[in-house]
Amino acid sequence: MDVSIGTLVLFPAVAVAAPLLVRGVGRLVAIPLVVFEIVLGLVLGPSLLGWIRPDDFTGMLADFGLAMLFFLAGNEIDLRTIRGRPLRRATIGWIVSLCAGVGIAALLAPSLPAAAFIGIALTSTALGTIMPVLRDAGELRTPFGIGVLAIGAVGEFGPLIAISLFLSGRAPGVATLVLLAFAVITGLAIWAAASGAGRRLHRVITATLRTSGQFAVRLVLLILAALVALSTVLDLDMLLGAFAAGVLYRLLLNGAPEPDTELIERKLEAIGYGFLVPIFFINTGVTFDLAGLTSDPRNLLLLPIFVLLLLVVRGVPSMLAAPQGSDWRDRGATLLFGATGLPIIVAVTAIGVDRGELPSGTAAALVGAGMLSVLVFPLVALSLRRRAADAPSAPSPDRLDVPTEG
Repeated sequence: MDVSIGTLVLFPAVAVAAPLLVRGVGRLVAIPLVVFEIVLGLVLGPSLLGWIRPDDFTGMLADFGLAMLFFLAGNEIDLRTIRGRPLRRATIGWIVSLCAGVGIAALLAPSLPAAAFIGIALTSTALGTIMPVLRDAGELRTPFGIGVLAIGAVGEFGPLIAISLFLSGRAPGVATLVLLAFAVITGLAIWAAASGAGRRLHRVITATLRTSGQFAVRLVLLILAALVALSTVLDLDMLLGAFAAGVLYRLLLNGAPEPDTELIERKLEAIGYGFLVPIFFINTGVTFDLAGLTSDPRNLLLLPIFVLLLLVVRGVPSMLAAPQGSDWRDRGATLLFGATGLPIIVAVTAIGVDRGELPSGTAAALVGAGMLSVLVFPLVALSLRRRAADAPSAPSPDRLDVPTEG
């Protein structure tokens, strides 16, 4: 495997520089960490300076980072917290997004298959991207944050289901049966975990948390590898397995001592956000096809169109899940968080280009729109959210912290 020494050093250098830039610039304006990771990757990559060259090794690590991002997103979802109104309205909003996305894409795309790829890409919400932003802002435990989590959960799981059903290359009936087989196997595992089967492991987890055994971390890697392998064997998108693995592992930890659970969470975040996930975002900037985007004026025109469509197709229906009593600022923040998408856009467009059904320039415009959404939307959403919190009015339920279970 050919690995450039410069690339090997510059990837961790960018990963280290990004938090420092966030800290320095944060005194003036709060910019999400992934913004710097993507932009630095783009600047140092082949599109501009050419100091970093993509290779098989960094590509493999980036795939692991993407899987870990979806695992952490699934692990963050507490179904007991988002069930009811938030999950129900988020699901309705996503179905509206899917219908609108495919319908509008049919007017823009050169073919029906291309419209399917574009439409599904437009329905995604980057839960794994906005989750650290919500956590850093102290919003995960507020009704506003719970609503956004529900939007993100459906906005990641829904497109994965749609990819498996409509973009797998199988006949719809066969694709449905394969997806049902995955759902049954995964559902049985989740049911067993929810029934308390994992409690037998808690003693081993506790005993090895501070030893070289690290059973909890090894169990994570096993569950992640097993479900990713299952989805791969069934020819489903690996991200479906990664997301399900996160949900399953969270249920396995139910009932474990709270200090142990918190320590495990910190270890997983260290592996994910400290190592693998940054590689995915840096690699997204490094591999971005800037030449393909700028070589054709039509592709450049598609970029702002796709940004607008993310707001209309995904953002507007997301407002259905805003907490009751939300003012226009919180609804606007919900719209922007819901319209933030990148990982699934990258995955969907890669499949489309590999199959020759999506032009590379169109794919670059879609990914570029996703990058802009990550760069801009969370920043503006947080600003709106802070203005809503500072508004001179009596506190409303959507601004009160509520405890979550688990």
